[in-house]
Amino acid sequence: MSIYEFSARTIDGVEKSLGDFAGRVLLIVNVASQCGLTPQYRGLQELYEYYRERGFKVLGFPCNQFGGQEPGSEEEIRTFCETRYKVTFPLFAKIEVNGPNRHPLYAYLTQQPTTPDGPGDIQWNFAKFLIDRHGQVVARFAPATAPASEELVEAIERTLG
Repeated sequence: MSIYEFSARTIDGVEKSLGDFAGRVLLIVNVASQCGLTPQYRGLQELYEYYRERGFKVLGFPCNQFGGQEPGSEEEIRTFCETRYKVTFPLFAKIEVNGPNRHPLYAYLTQQPTTPDGPGDIQWNFAKFLIDRHGQVVARFAPATAPASEELVEAIERTLG
């Protein structure tokens, strides 16, 4: 099994197969616009710009499950991300990452044996899953791990090859 077997609705309302990202290294992140970690959008955009020519993409999944920190509509979220942080990486519609209504992608992601952050429920906004070119989870990073952190950048470099 791989993430390519899942699909999700984009922030523009179009159902998109994650198989469309086959062959790329991905960083899947649950994001929020009103969180103390929201400035990570800037770092995620910088990672995307720096590595995209090597086949890297960030995929942002807005989620309102942590402190109600993503209350807006998809249009409000997109406008916020584009105007405040100049986000150009793919954003998806708001989803749940924990609980009985957890999106199937996150049900899969949270069950994978991962390091440095292990499997289990998402603890907060901006948890990061690094996916290899075959759609396999190769690492998981805690929400507080900055996009420019040495451990995350090194893992991206290794995965890109």
